[in-house]
Amino acid sequence: MRQVADSFNEEYADSLLAPYAMLNRENGGRLHGAEPHAYRSVYARDRDRIIHSKAFRRLGYKTQVFINTEGDNYRTRLTHSLEVAQISRSVCSALGLNPEFAEILALGHDLGHTPFGHAGQDTLNELMRDHGGFEHNCQSLRLVSMLETRYIEYPGLNLTRATLKGMMKHNRVYDCDTHLMELARNRSGENPCLEAALVDHCDRIAYIHHDLEDGLDASILELDSLRELPAWQRYYQEVEQKYADRFHAARKPLRIRAVIRHMMNICISDLVRETAERLKRNSPTNLRAVLAMPGRDYPVRFSETMRAHLSALQEYLFRNLYRFPRVMQMSRRGSLMIEFLFREFIGQPALMPEHVQARIEHDGLYRVVADYISGMTDRFARREYRYLSGQNDV
Repeated sequence: MRQVADSFNEEYADSLLAPYAMLNRENGGRLHGAEPHAYRSVYARDRDRIIHSKAFRRLGYKTQVFINTEGDNYRTRLTHSLEVAQISRSVCSALGLNPEFAEILALGHDLGHTPFGHAGQDTLNELMRDHGGFEHNCQSLRLVSMLETRYIEYPGLNLTRATLKGMMKHNRVYDCDTHLMELARNRSGENPCLEAALVDHCDRIAYIHHDLEDGLDASILELDSLRELPAWQRYYQEVEQKYADRFHAARKPLRIRAVIRHMMNICISDLVRETAERLKRNSPTNLRAVLAMPGRDYPVRFSETMRAHLSALQEYLFRNLYRFPRVMQMSRRGSLMIEFLFREFIGQPALMPEHVQARIEHDGLYRVVADYISGMTDRFARREYRYLSGQNDV
């Protein structure tokens, strides 16, 4: 019988990674002390804490593009996060980087999103304009460092400082989150680690291609309109040639998925190839060299051709999907519900649960109301709206 190790071998695990990866020994410790685990790395523990959090589970009922009542097969924030994590792990493994660390950032990158998608965030940010604003990356940090309550000893999930810095965008935190200020100052002027930058690129790959697939499944997007994009035409023809007669004999949804899968594979391969070539050219010797690298030398990027292709796809989605009347109507209804709930809770804080009200003295009424609403699922927000307004829908 194989003997179980007495402790996780951090040195061995780091030896399997490139010297400029986010190594286990670079984790920076935790805000609250914790004993090492017998067989899990510090980053495996961070990942597991996110997966077991309530905020992560709630992503299953938060809008990606389509509100989940529109259909059972459309993507949610949860399925999107899982897809980003899968792509990120593959890319980082191919480059000798830390796939566990990338997985944490991918799984946690949307934790702070509001109900009703980007329309919900924009509405809440406008309502909070004179009170520090609202931004989902800041909210993700606030969730994992304070709002999640799983432990007797401390608030939040007590993730490593490396993970918190990796989740930090634009070096910004809310003014009330003083426990994160030092991390934000330390992050100022630094590049992101390679894993964090790659997760951002993988997020873009995932949402562009998967929103395209969902839009086609919903019959909002049409194949004929996609033919205006030269790259789509080229990839469509490549798949057509690969499968020959079988392609046209297949059902339309299978043909669409074959083309999108081919596009994603080319896009991911481009990111790996371009990043690997730039890493070889610039040869960073350790993580600190990556963090201090001049912007022009930073290795994570797509090729010029792929950047143009993704930009064209993104513009197509804005014109034809995100601004489609049915999608705009869903977004507008969500915005109106959030605005109504915000004004109700500001006017009558007692409508919120007692444990939420208890934070008002420390964080201020407006921030606490934003916390409460942003944590809602689409379903819960609609239910609260119906209960407080006496109306079935906006």
